[in-house]
Amino acid sequence: MNREPVESSNLSSVGYDASSQTLEIEFKNGNIYQYFDVPPSEYSELMRSQSVGIYFSSNIRAAYRYARL
Repeated sequence: MNREPVESSNLSSVGYDASSQTLEIEFKNGNIYQYFDVPPSEYSELMRSQSVGIYFSSNIRAAYRYARL
């Protein structure tokens, strides 16, 4: 999955596959996680937010199933 760099103290890049509704997050420490069943609207809000890291922590981290790659 292609990820785009983001401005964040904790996140390095974010990718999204609309067909599978999978959000992929790369953290600054190199860990990569995939979050499942994330609606396109949630991804859009994440990428438009003032702080990608805060939005992720508040709205995505504990709300969706995930797996570490």
